[in-house]
Amino acid sequence: MEQVPGGPERQAGASGLPSCYRHPGVETGISCVRCERPICPQCMVSASVGFQCPECVRGAGSTGSAPAATRPRTVAGGAITADPHMITKILIGINVLVFILQLANGYSFNPSYEMLGRARITPFGPVEGVAEGQWYRLLTAMFMHGGYVHIGFNMLSLWWIGGPLEAALGRARYLALYLISGLAGSALTYLIAAPNEGSLGASGAIFGLLGATAVLMKRMNYDMRPLFGLLVVNVIFTFSGGIAWEAHLGGFVAGIIVAIGMVHAPRDRRTLLQFGTCALVLAATIAMVLIRTAMLT
Repeated sequence: MEQVPGGPERQAGASGLPSCYRHPGVETGISCVRCERPICPQCMVSASVGFQCPECVRGAGSTGSAPAATRPRTVAGGAITADPHMITKILIGINVLVFILQLANGYSFNPSYEMLGRARITPFGPVEGVAEGQWYRLLTAMFMHGGYVHIGFNMLSLWWIGGPLEAALGRARYLALYLISGLAGSALTYLIAAPNEGSLGASGAIFGLLGATAVLMKRMNYDMRPLFGLLVVNVIFTFSGGIAWEAHLGGFVAGIIVAIGMVHAPRDRRTLLQFGTCALVLAATIAMVLIRTAMLT
């Protein structure tokens, strides 16, 4: 253990990195440029050089609120909030609510809202797909699940991966990442999967969060080995059969691209580049849907 100026002791974690002084147990390789206390992505505030902790930012400001340029911000430029996991909780709540509705209706409305490329006959009657103009399926399928194990695994993954990522990016950027990744996963499924093959689940969006986590960890110089292990397990699971691997791949790639734009954009053009990256991935998503629709009609 060693003392740092103006702060508590650093405690090294299992990987040898110190823990954030505000969140014990959260390891980090970043320190405040003023007081040198270790800070995690949730606490770090972008400065002209490096990052500062919230206390140093508040101390540097005048009485009242801090100047806009020095207000606490996440590594991607988002506002630091009192509940850094609120959007993750809301997303989990929506998924659980939709699953309850599925159970209450005996899954009878699944064929109307799952990801389906082209019209087919189901046990509940004939249904149309994205090719017939039901583009909403690209979104609704992201919030539906096929059983208790399916939703249980996905919601645990969303909490474990999404919570820390939301704290690191900020609410708006995190929500954009989630939705764009999920839509990209649905679009790739529509593009290359069998047109009458239905699919549903939040895993495309969650794989986008996983890809974004890899980008963030690389940006923060974290140990990548635990993430590589998690990726290997998920790849094996994805190709084990009965899984819409297209959604996983599409979401993962989209998450990486969006995250690169969010965490590597220079501060003076950060908002422009972040919006531009999101728009680029959305444009590619729409292009995939248009191409496949033209092929099927």
